[in-house]
Amino acid sequence: MRVLITGATGLVGREIVKLCHDKEIKVNYLTTSKSKLVQNENYKGFYWNPKTNEIDENCFEGVHVIINLAGATISKRWTKRYNKVILSSRTETINLLISTLKTINHTVKHVISASAIGIYPDSLTNYYDQSSSEVSTSFLGQVVTAWEEAVDGFEVLNIAVSKIRIGLVLSNKGGALKEMTKPIKLGLGSAFGSGKQWQSWIHIQDLVHMFLYVLEHELPGVFNGVSPNPVTNTELTKTVANVLSRPLFMPNVPKGVLKLVLGEMHVLLFESQRVSSKNIVNKGFSFKYNYLEPALKDLL
Repeated sequence: MRVLITGATGLVGREIVKLCHDKEIKVNYLTTSKSKLVQNENYKGFYWNPKTNEIDENCFEGVHVIINLAGATISKRWTKRYNKVILSSRTETINLLISTLKTINHTVKHVISASAIGIYPDSLTNYYDQSSSEVSTSFLGQVVTAWEEAVDGFEVLNIAVSKIRIGLVLSNKGGALKEMTKPIKLGLGSAFGSGKQWQSWIHIQDLVHMFLYVLEHELPGVFNGVSPNPVTNTELTKTVANVLSRPLFMPNVPKGVLKLVLGEMHVLLFESQRVSSKNIVNKGFSFKYNYLEPALKDLL
């Protein structure tokens, strides 16, 4: 089997490539950087530039599944200009794939796209699953809605669509956990705001195995890329400190302070989404890291 991956050089993408190779699945990947092009039998790079609608159509040769991970990071200060980048990097890329597939003969049968739990509204009490009809009115909610609507365009081509709404990805190679541990290691860690906001997290290895599970079992639909046991921000902070054997004595960081420092992006730290992973579990998927402490011990 051969898959085409967008965003293959990112944090999640690199791990998915490794797992594909472990399972003897060959990988084509798209990149906007010509210096990152490699031409190996099991790992072939192809150039694209979604801003100019340029794409090497050879990327689809022999491909049965597309794994879409393309999208600019949201962990960068949100300005009006950058907000447009966050949105366009998710929708323009998908639209280019669809418009190209409409004009060529191809073998693509299935698209598995990253999405985000940011589509669910901020709530301390609700427990969301993929069937929830409520959509967040926040900027992230708008982005994810447009992102998923773009992905639905593959269905017009009779291509099955799967969406994995990703939560807080825990990895020791980058992302939120690395930033979170910095003040805690210095003894300056603290929860944010009330600390009661829910954090739906997932170990990166469980996430990449989920993508491959959906691929191998040809599962269409929406799945939440989160562990079965969300925690509050306070519990997350305390557990990281315990695993690192560091004290926690600083007061919680007030919301107003982080709003001044981070601007609109501060909602990433304060929005509360308690999200269920039962849909993928009911399909037979097993998590290796169901609980936070073992996950953190593995990573830290």
